[in-house]
Amino acid sequence: MAAATTIDLPEGKNPPRHIAIIMDGNNRWAKLHRKGVLAGHKAGVNSVRRVIEGCIENGVEALTLFAFSSENWRRPALEVRGLMELFRIALDREVPKLVKNNIRLRIIGDRSRFSRDLQKRIAEAEVETRGCTGLQLNVAANYGGQWDIAQAARQAAEACLRGELTPEQIDAEFLDQRVCLSDLPKPDLCIRTGGEQRVSNFLIWQFAYTEFYFSPLYWPDFGKEQIREAILDFCTRERRFGKTSEQLKAEKND
Repeated sequence: MAAATTIDLPEGKNPPRHIAIIMDGNNRWAKLHRKGVLAGHKAGVNSVRRVIEGCIENGVEALTLFAFSSENWRRPALEVRGLMELFRIALDREVPKLVKNNIRLRIIGDRSRFSRDLQKRIAEAEVETRGCTGLQLNVAANYGGQWDIAQAARQAAEACLRGELTPEQIDAEFLDQRVCLSDLPKPDLCIRTGGEQRVSNFLIWQFAYTEFYFSPLYWPDFGKEQIREAILDFCTRERRFGKTSEQLKAEKND
């Protein structure tokens, strides 16, 4: 990877610790360039590499990519098969590079629908990168925000059945500790490419106070310069978390 070159941030501002990205527009990029649909997804893999580099260079601690939603199974069967094969190939090719660059990989989502071979490769990739202490790279595959909350609620119900918990003890903090990525900072910034402006069932619990940035570019055209622009835009936001601007100023001056 390229040597780190950080951007100049406004005084007193820090980059987002955790960026989440909805990588949209691969299919439209392929149509625009008169290519097959899988060519768009392959081009998208190159953007992933560029964005990972951009995040590392600019001090981002965690990056979560929405690769395949629980609704994407509804796509044409040929495209789905191609995506699964591309996923497997990407794991085989990229994991050694992740280890070399001290990047830890985690796959979030319901793995039960994947082939046994792909489930095995996912588990192996996570083990291979477990000791990495740099960027925390999370890939959401067969993931849905509603599924995420439901599986946390299921854990609560099971704890109640075992007598370890009463319904009165189930609160937001309990669920927060059981949704995916509970050990990481919440996403500070969510980027969506492709011009659409919706969440699409991605990290809906974790996005309670996330800032959003929408890019008209298709995902294969998004790279390091665009990540820098998104981070700079993020630094112009005032994040109040329910407080007033006056309260924030007073706290800063204390």
